[in-house]
Amino acid sequence: MGNIHLQERRQFEALFRQEQIDSLDQRIAVLDAFLQTEQHVTPRQLQSVLQKQGYTFGLDFIEETLELMCRYGFAQKNRFKNGDSLYEHRHLGQHHDHMICTKCGRIIEFEDSGLEDLQMEVARSHGFHMLQHRMEIYGICNQCLSERVRKLPLTSAKTGERVVISELSGGTSSRLRLMSMGLRVGDELEIITNYGKGQMVVAAGNQRYVLGRGLARKIIVGPATNGKT
Repeated sequence: MGNIHLQERRQFEALFRQEQIDSLDQRIAVLDAFLQTEQHVTPRQLQSVLQKQGYTFGLDFIEETLELMCRYGFAQKNRFKNGDSLYEHRHLGQHHDHMICTKCGRIIEFEDSGLEDLQMEVARSHGFHMLQHRMEIYGICNQCLSERVRKLPLTSAKTGERVVISELSGGTSSRLRLMSMGLRVGDELEIITNYGKGQMVVAAGNQRYVLGRGLARKIIVGPATNGKT
């Protein structure tokens, strides 16, 4: 266990004794397993780690301990894009932000002092005293991007992505319908909403378009030339 984690464990034990939190030894076991993880974890994932170490704690007990760890500043709870609750280490005096891949769910932590300074400057310029902040950048990680085909139906594009129409497939009537709407090969589109079913909304310039999935599948797109994919 590293020095930082050992210090966290000592503070945890002292603080929980002071606050007379019950089942201290069992909660320390949960903390130790949590500190050994170097990624964002769900309570069920942490339960699996503990089971491999021979512990049989119930999920409710683990969730309760994680919530106590958040309350006393040892962990931080995140919920990205309305997914599962994920817990990560919270080391005092340290801050980082997140990039989340919308395809595989990978979470990349990053730190940028220049960005932190800029955020403080922006807050001051608006007469705003910033207490805390959180930045989440959603996109596609390099691995998923490298595995992705260069051309795909519009229905496979992700919300927030920018793509370029490379082909209008289907019969003559479908192509004429799309062209009558104002959509043509070479147009750059921004995906406003795509929930994986039902209608999707895209924008070309200042115009929004609502497309059924059948029609959207006939629009073949590739990455935007400006690299915003």
